[in-house]
Amino acid sequence: MTRRASILIALVYLIMTATASAQDVRSVLQASAKAMGLANLKTIQYSGSGWFSMIGQTYGLNEDWPHYEVNPYTRAIDYDAKFSREEYTRRQGNYPTLGRVPMPEQRLVNFLNGVSAWNNEGDKVIPQIRPYLDGVPVSDLRQLEIMITPHGFLRAALAASDATAITLPIVGPADFGLSQNGRKVTIVSFTVMGGKYTINGTINDQNLVELTDTWFPNPVYGDMNYEMRYTQYKDFNGVKFPTLFHVHQGDPRLNPAHNYYEIKITKVEPNVNVPVEAVPDAVRAAKAPPLTVQTQKLAEGVWMLGAANYNSLAMEFRDFVAVVEAPVNEARSLVVIDEINRLVPNKPVKYLVNTHHHFDHAGGLRTFLSQGTTIVTHETNKDYYLGILFHPGGWSLQPDRLAKYDPMYMISRRPAPIETVGGDTRITAPYVITDGSRMMEVFHVLDVAYDLGDPSYRQGNHSNDMLMVYLPKEKILVNADLYSPQVSGPAPASPTPGMRTLSQNIQMLKLDVAQHVPIHGRVATNDEFVKSVGKTLSSEK
Repeated sequence: MTRRASILIALVYLIMTATASAQDVRSVLQASAKAMGLANLKTIQYSGSGWFSMIGQTYGLNEDWPHYEVNPYTRAIDYDAKFSREEYTRRQGNYPTLGRVPMPEQRLVNFLNGVSAWNNEGDKVIPQIRPYLDGVPVSDLRQLEIMITPHGFLRAALAASDATAITLPIVGPADFGLSQNGRKVTIVSFTVMGGKYTINGTINDQNLVELTDTWFPNPVYGDMNYEMRYTQYKDFNGVKFPTLFHVHQGDPRLNPAHNYYEIKITKVEPNVNVPVEAVPDAVRAAKAPPLTVQTQKLAEGVWMLGAANYNSLAMEFRDFVAVVEAPVNEARSLVVIDEINRLVPNKPVKYLVNTHHHFDHAGGLRTFLSQGTTIVTHETNKDYYLGILFHPGGWSLQPDRLAKYDPMYMISRRPAPIETVGGDTRITAPYVITDGSRMMEVFHVLDVAYDLGDPSYRQGNHSNDMLMVYLPKEKILVNADLYSPQVSGPAPASPTPGMRTLSQNIQMLKLDVAQHVPIHGRVATNDEFVKSVGKTLSSEK
């Protein structure tokens, strides 16, 4: 018998024995409910402290999501009312800023009542109408968050009509204190919200829920994983509850960034009085504004296209169009493409320049790729984009054009339609898009002292793959996140690290800039920028 045949037989046996041990799902759930004290649990409130992170905002692709301190943290849930109140204070703490302005201390209060989601900022009610990470509705996500708490999972699983289970021995090493070394666990799976979302939960051999998973739609990851790991259980007045939450959003198999938050629980109150706050009138009346494009002509054949609070730039060439930035998601990209077709009929969008890999700046790239547009990005992004963002599979929750139609050129076209900009730490020649007359130059933004030899010092970039675009004839410079002049309100009292980095790069490259076109904010003159940035980094050192 071959080794391969032996492995196949072993796998079939494992599946058969696992299925045989998973026939009575309800008995598994009831045993866990008894062990965890679910019977009379109507509400719960738990408190602690730890850290959260900024999903989709890594400095580099080999790093985790950037962290910030959370203290104190409290969440209260009324399971029958489908109500949740999450309150925490966040601050930068001792975590690195990674080129950002340090996070100021801020108290956040997030609510869910039924299917309505809102936040309170002081006395101001903020309806949550923009999808989380531009993919999943916030209301859906917060409902899922109740159902992937330990007791919320058991309640939802017991109520589900399609729950199935499989019992398996876990043979790998422990991770965050989870089961290991042959201990058996039962994984229960079911769907919620009319079959829209799947939830899996792992119940260990002590009948404790130690891990729950669900998936939600995301413009970059597709079906994105949301995993809660529960360990260090203690008894609180007859209710077993974990005292350590370690939470993932992302997938460590695809990218190192996945740790979402960790909270050490210090206080748990079962059946505490949880006042259910009524849905504010402003939340009931809130509707997402129509997705439209605000077009501003900057020069002959050059336009800024604003939509969903982000800007793109379109430039007409002799027989094609080049665009800078495809942020947010497919819906935004589609309205921008329609506007480009109106402005420049019968010319294809041949190039799309992507400034950096952050979710909010890459979420609309797939739409351009699906129509054959060549993506221009930093060289460190190519494998990441091909393996994750541009993969046609794994988009079942919110299929887009690339997932639905899987254009044949993705298979037949070699090399893939991606052009890259070099990323060493020296000033290099730009990547140039031209028709022989008009020109667009793409530069890698140096992170000043970090890129010039001091790896411990990150001055102004919050992404190591940052690109900027310069139109030499029009004297227009396009940047993302380094300089974002506000539409209204006073200018910043002092220059931000990003502004200083941008100024330093302009000087090093000897760019003659007249207008600044940001991906966030309004167009500004270079005189305004120079006045705002004040002294450059080089003059300070």
